[in-house]
Amino acid sequence: MAEEVVYVHGLWMSGGESLLLRRRLSREFGMEVHPFRYAAAASTMTEITSRLQRFVRELHASRLHFVGHSLGGLVIYRFLERYPQQPPGRVVFLGTPSVASRAAVQASHIRLVASLMGRSVADELLRPRERRWAADRELGIIAGTQPLGVGQILAKFDEDCDGTIGVSETQLPGATDHITLPVSHLGMLVSARVARETGEFLQEGRFSLR
Repeated sequence: MAEEVVYVHGLWMSGGESLLLRRRLSREFGMEVHPFRYAAAASTMTEITSRLQRFVRELHASRLHFVGHSLGGLVIYRFLERYPQQPPGRVVFLGTPSVASRAAVQASHIRLVASLMGRSVADELLRPRERRWAADRELGIIAGTQPLGVGQILAKFDEDCDGTIGVSETQLPGATDHITLPVSHLGMLVSARVARETGEFLQEGRFSLR
């Protein structure tokens, strides 16, 4: 039986951007990936996690992994914090800002952009957070180091970044493993290497890159 995975997209995404990632996880690792869709700008994190709980319940999975891109990782973080009793499995974050996002903070000063962010982003990304991974499942984090994206202009990073999120912003105490790859924030979703490392961690609990 195929292992099942829930993919949670980031801000202003729909889940469709993960098509190549989902296909590679299916083809190379035999995993069945279910994209969870939500409206970040129109929903609170409480509303989003409630919907995710209903989505997960309907899968009736005996083993279930989670993959979150960008804000999607924080949705998974809050979901497991609120609903810890889930089928066993592992988690991978792709370019998820585990502390306040410098790019999001700067973008929030632009009135039009701020109006499109919504409450979930304001609650999770616009002020410093001291988060720690305490869920009873292994977490692997992939950060990008190819600085392509408008976030690079907004945040003026003085460290490696993926064009939207700085590598230091992806660090989360309590995580099992953390690696960097030469991909951009959106580019990681079409990267064959990211897909392989994601599948490797979900199956083995570690990345192959050392």
